[in-house]
Amino acid sequence: MIRYENSVPGIFVRRVNRFVAEVLIDGKTERVHVKNTGRLGELLVPKAAVTLQRASDPKRKTAYDLISVYEPELKWVNIDSLVPNQLMKQHLMSMNYDVVRPEYTFGDSRFDFYMESRGEKYLTEVKGCTLAADRKRGIGLFPDAPTERGVKHLEELAAAAKEGYHCQIAFVIQMNGIHTVFPNDVTQPEFGLALARAAKAGVQVAYYSCHVEADSIAITGVAG
Repeated sequence: MIRYENSVPGIFVRRVNRFVAEVLIDGKTERVHVKNTGRLGELLVPKAAVTLQRASDPKRKTAYDLISVYEPELKWVNIDSLVPNQLMKQHLMSMNYDVVRPEYTFGDSRFDFYMESRGEKYLTEVKGCTLAADRKRGIGLFPDAPTERGVKHLEELAAAAKEGYHCQIAFVIQMNGIHTVFPNDVTQPEFGLALARAAKAGVQVAYYSCHVEADSIAITGVAG
């Protein structure tokens, strides 16, 4: 579980750019840091309830980070793009690998995690999912904005699988009630094609369900 300290409630006003939004905190408009460069158009809507974390560095230009948004059907949605890797590190460290190493270079890509167990080599690339497609069926979509880097990661994972690595792309779903992720072919059909090629090459596609509250998130299950 990841739990945020020094969290405060707010009301979303507007997004200024990819990194900055305006939020009402105790009736005062504050400029805050958005910890996610995705579009988030279905979440960051005027008057949405949000949760922020007060920054520990007094020299920062923004005093708060925007970490979660309330959506009536999904309840709380975590939009912190750093938290999927933090959760995955906790998960991998609990699995008794001989080695768990972040930021591993293979080919022309840097992957989130490299692991070893009994002489076998593993690679895991983590993607956070914040876009719901079908709430009744528990389906999310990735990506919510084009990602050439994501396509490249899939191509390199497929290459690594052919060289004997055990490879996984791990979708950490930062929403309640969503358990599977489909490729967002409307936004980027290339990603879906690359995902299909990677799966055919032996890359495991895994979906990590989460329970999200205003100031916390925890992995609750994995499928795939």
